[in-house]
Amino acid sequence: MAWTAPRLRMWMRVSAGAVLCALLLGAASPSPIKVLNTLSAESSVRKLDAVAYAEGTRQKADVYLPEHPGHAPVIVFLYGGNWVSGQRFNYAFVGYALAKRGFITVIPDYRLYPEVSYPTFLEDPASAVAWTIKNAAHYGGDPQRVFVMGHSAGAYDAAMLAMDKQWLGAHGLTPAALRGWIGLAGPYNFLPIQYASTQKVFHSAEPPPESQPVEHVSAGSPPALLIAARQDELVAADRNTGELARRLRAAGVPVREKYLDHVNHYTIMAAVGRPLQWLAPVTDDVAEFVAHPPAADPATRE
Repeated sequence: MAWTAPRLRMWMRVSAGAVLCALLLGAASPSPIKVLNTLSAESSVRKLDAVAYAEGTRQKADVYLPEHPGHAPVIVFLYGGNWVSGQRFNYAFVGYALAKRGFITVIPDYRLYPEVSYPTFLEDPASAVAWTIKNAAHYGGDPQRVFVMGHSAGAYDAAMLAMDKQWLGAHGLTPAALRGWIGLAGPYNFLPIQYASTQKVFHSAEPPPESQPVEHVSAGSPPALLIAARQDELVAADRNTGELARRLRAAGVPVREKYLDHVNHYTIMAAVGRPLQWLAPVTDDVAEFVAHPPAADPATRE
């Protein structure tokens, strides 16, 4: 069989998807993840392991420091996994990629179902973000330029922290403490819940409307960068990303909205890692947003 250029690109995309499926769905063998993280390692980036942001076994974070962090922007990355799985060390490729761009990157673990469910699963991400804001300067970061970023279920968490005041409010902060937030393939508007595992996390197929990020949009919401795969079979792009962007825009909140071809729900995350950045310009888009977040410029869609 001849390996034409289109066939080779398709094979590489499938391979990238397999890596992320293994990562997000908890495959028995960690070798694909180890390979991705090993290939992503950057000698100029310093990694601090298992920094405690609160008391508890899973309330720890890995912190990735750029070579010259002086007053750098800070990104807290919340991974996905449907609130039932995930380990921070599997996302080293994210920490290295973002720190290489000059951003201090914090990747926390947090309690998962069944230990926590809706809405208490938001407590640990809120604690991690609050800890980051209060300790950013200690690591060379700028506490006035802290962003929260998430993928899939992590994007839901990021959206709730950025728009529902109660979560950061529990730490004496408001969403205004965030310079902005970034969502990759996030579920923001997904009632009724279709998947049985997610129904358990939310106690019902139809939890209250306030469980949905779209219900928490206000004029004071921080600027947002929303990126989605145009063909996402798990989280419908227009129903979730599109609807949230429309509501943010109607409220006058600066939002950059981007839809990507040639990636799916998993490979949009894989594209952050240095070896797979050819898949889509996700890292470039995140870096541009963090370096030059919108203030009151018109919302954009691509």
